[in-house]
Amino acid sequence: MNAAIGMPKSRPHPWTATALGLVILCIEGYDLFVLGAVGPSLLAHPEWDVTKSTLGLLGSLTALGMPVGSIAAGWTGDLWGRRLPMVIGLAWLSVWMLASAAAGSLEVFAATRFFTGMGLGALIPLVTAFVSESAAPARRSLQVGTALTGVAIGGIVTGVLGRALLPATDFRTLFLFGVLPLVLVPLVWRVVPARALDAVPEGTAEEAPAPAAEKAPSANRLGRLLAPEHRRATLLFWAATFTGLVLVYGASTWLPTLMVDAGYDLSSSLEFSIAFNAGAVVGTIGVALLADWGFLKAVTVASFLMAAVAMITLSTPQPRPVLLIASAAAGLGSLGTQSLVNIFVARYYPAHLRGTGLGFSLGIGRVGAIVGPSYLAVVTVLIASPKAGFYAFVVPAVLGAGLAAMFRTVRREPGPRPVTQAEAPLAG
Repeated sequence: MNAAIGMPKSRPHPWTATALGLVILCIEGYDLFVLGAVGPSLLAHPEWDVTKSTLGLLGSLTALGMPVGSIAAGWTGDLWGRRLPMVIGLAWLSVWMLASAAAGSLEVFAATRFFTGMGLGALIPLVTAFVSESAAPARRSLQVGTALTGVAIGGIVTGVLGRALLPATDFRTLFLFGVLPLVLVPLVWRVVPARALDAVPEGTAEEAPAPAAEKAPSANRLGRLLAPEHRRATLLFWAATFTGLVLVYGASTWLPTLMVDAGYDLSSSLEFSIAFNAGAVVGTIGVALLADWGFLKAVTVASFLMAAVAMITLSTPQPRPVLLIASAAAGLGSLGTQSLVNIFVARYYPAHLRGTGLGFSLGIGRVGAIVGPSYLAVVTVLIASPKAGFYAFVVPAVLGAGLAAMFRTVRREPGPRPVTQAEAPLAG
């Protein structure tokens, strides 16, 4: 799409882009965590006969639509610019969230969750690419990480509303907030450039040209991701995203229910969910600062391991303050860690492959989002102990730490862009 069609023609201010990305991902996070917030109410529904296995299936159906959205949005974002796919994704998400609010049967509700997942899958790769391209080079990790905290902030909003409205109000009321994405459409159309921008000096509207060897025909973008110079990094991204999303979607669907099974009431379990997301917000900003100082790999490994330690702590009797701190650490270790992986991807690929790289990383990795809720459901059904669900998170957390440890920092040759060094994860 030609950049001359519509406004804006130039790069938005870095913090304007960050703020817009944060607001968009707040909506993503709200819907991501809403199923977990309404999980106990669904299990108690007098007519729908929802079981723990059904709850896991609903979470997996939401995740099942996400790879389609992620891959399509990343690919089209590189071809047509970030703006149009982002607008379509927001409108699509709004329609299906409102359809969830109107669902009169479990079957219809399940179908709406699948289509909602397609909209959710589209937003993160588009927002991550847009914010990364708009960011100040020295603050790229911080600004991308700040935008990605919108997912956790949305989860906090879900927990607060769930605590205030449930179980007294019909759980479908929480899906009425799906009207909000439509409100953002005019703002996105005005602020987001029509085409992708790479890192250039502030005040410059033109994208720095990519080396000729890096350019790829649109039909061969996946081939470029798997070309010898990118293959090992691409496969590591996919695997690390898989483990990260097992943690994110398993926790978002199951954490309140696991806390109820451990003996806490619904209000208390939602407090732990709020702490989980608050930890992700504060922790992600902190580790993003460290990443900009050159410690991206180290904090990614440490954050994965933090998730494992936190879940073990949550499985044991502890004073309430300790459990709240552990919930916050679990939030950093899951949502925060996945944000770090996304930052790695955005920093590694050049602009003309960035959306496709993020889309396929999140799209292929979304298999973890599909597996996560059902994996937790199987574990809790097969193992009667209330600790089983918490220990189930330890396996993907440790595996993710091992994958992140295979990333290594390399120096990219300086080009016409002002960015002279980027961290590129490769095996070895």
